[in-house]
Amino acid sequence: MIDWNSLAAALAEPTQAPPWAARATPLAGGSINRAFRLESDSRQFFVKLNHADREAMFVAERRGLEVIRQSNTIRVPEVYLTGSDGQNAYIVMEYLDLDGPLDRERQARVLAAMHGCFGAHFGFECDNTIGSTPQPNPPGDDWIEFWREHRLGTQLRLARANGLDSRLIDSGYRLGENLAHFFSGYRPRPSLLHGDLWSGNQAADTDGNPVIFDPACYYGDHQADLAMMELFGGPGERFFAVYREHFAIADGYAERRDLYNLYHLLNHANLFGGSYRQQAQQLIDRLLAQLRA
Repeated sequence: MIDWNSLAAALAEPTQAPPWAARATPLAGGSINRAFRLESDSRQFFVKLNHADREAMFVAERRGLEVIRQSNTIRVPEVYLTGSDGQNAYIVMEYLDLDGPLDRERQARVLAAMHGCFGAHFGFECDNTIGSTPQPNPPGDDWIEFWREHRLGTQLRLARANGLDSRLIDSGYRLGENLAHFFSGYRPRPSLLHGDLWSGNQAADTDGNPVIFDPACYYGDHQADLAMMELFGGPGERFFAVYREHFAIADGYAERRDLYNLYHLLNHANLFGGSYRQQAQQLIDRLLAQLRA
């Protein structure tokens, strides 16, 4: 286990606080990292730990949070420190009380504002991870090619390496060859995305400010974030009504929603196997059927 007092001492400079005797409490939740609340008599911090060789994952997460924070649109936790002690990689950020009620109308406005922050290209300034899976983000100007190669293609190559069913892989590549079908008349701009915006990565603080965290940031089609919000539930009709007042959602979103969520289902299939493989195959079959309709 990490030396908590040494970590507290390392926090002295970025937090402008004297070293203090640290107390660490394990927190529940999360299947990728170990989470803790680190506290002194007057302050609390949120700490995530992983193996030392995952330090780059936390560095990329820090950069994503910083870019969102600099957009001045939606609240994210401030990051104070990333590093490794040789055994553990760590990221330390402010501890937020996330027990506030999530106002979906307010969330819609600030997410639309974040999506209205456009990049010069698709991709991101660094690669990062989706869960624990590497997510490549090279800059590009062709969204369809970006999605084919660096999202769908990445997962299909992993599926082959993991020995997933050949029908899943072959049909996935066949879908990739026909992605243009889902973008007829639609040319997305490179919006700032959270990248992994399922319900577990969004909340509200005690003042009711919407908060997002655990990002897999890149610049891409804003509909990809909206799709992920609907993968394991959904924000509701009022959210989408208010969102549309600030950022139009082009026709064809329902089909692209399935396409974008296929990426996440394939990632779950690669990480966890089980029923996610069947769900991914069913979604590929449904998307291929649209090509024949």
